[in-house]
Amino acid sequence: MTQITVAALQLALPGPEAENIAHVSELVREAAAKGARVILPPELFEGPYFCRVEDEGLFSNARPTSEHPSVVAMQKLAAELNVYIPTSFFECDGPHHYNSLAMIDDKGAIMGLYRKSHIPDGPGYEEKFYFRPGNTGFKTWKTQDATLGVGVCWDQWYPETARAMMLMGAEILFYPTAIGSEPHDPDLDTSRLWRRAMIGHAVSNVVPVVAANRIGTEEGQRFYGHSFICDERGDMLAEFGATETGVLTATLDLDRVKRHRAAFGFFRDRRPELYGRLVEDR
Repeated sequence: MTQITVAALQLALPGPEAENIAHVSELVREAAAKGARVILPPELFEGPYFCRVEDEGLFSNARPTSEHPSVVAMQKLAAELNVYIPTSFFECDGPHHYNSLAMIDDKGAIMGLYRKSHIPDGPGYEEKFYFRPGNTGFKTWKTQDATLGVGVCWDQWYPETARAMMLMGAEILFYPTAIGSEPHDPDLDTSRLWRRAMIGHAVSNVVPVVAANRIGTEEGQRFYGHSFICDERGDMLAEFGATETGVLTATLDLDRVKRHRAAFGFFRDRRPELYGRLVEDR
């Protein structure tokens, strides 16, 4: 039997950078103490979610992967605690800027880099001003415990992202997130839609899903939390509401997941020859 304990972190991230990284580090330690092998912080945890506005001065917060304070701090923790930490950060690569994720292994090394593929652009989430669309393609990482697939925030709405990672061997899907209220419509609460989309990925791919979101209010924008871990049937194993700070953990039986995936036949019955329309750009 192959079992693995995973964790999702939920907390407010108002800044400054050093304080945010310190708060995340405290929760990483708590998750490791609970036996988690893979620990997922929220998206862009280095500071407040800055994409609310278009401000050219904020580009100065981007750093190369090897120099970014979030990455460096999580590398040290991962090595100390013998855990994997998918680490979201604002990357500068020469003249280019990305919403990136470094997969840090349990020795503190960077296994690889994923650059967010789907970049949103709307009131309160003006990411296209800051980030180029990712050029890495979707990524999975084979560890000694499981093969991990990670999408970043807006990626989580796309069934194509989840299915692509599954076809690349993913056994668990992880989604670090920064999402909350909609400035153009204060009455719109997308938290239930957000969860349903990812639970749909869990069911249609027969795979556990781990999602980590921030909480709190930043310059009038409220982040709604509702981080969760669900199993391969979309049933909740652990969940937070809109205000809790802390660590969610769940132990997954990957042998059982594998049996369930085979029995459902979703991958057996795929018809790729019929899916050409999916790759047309109109």
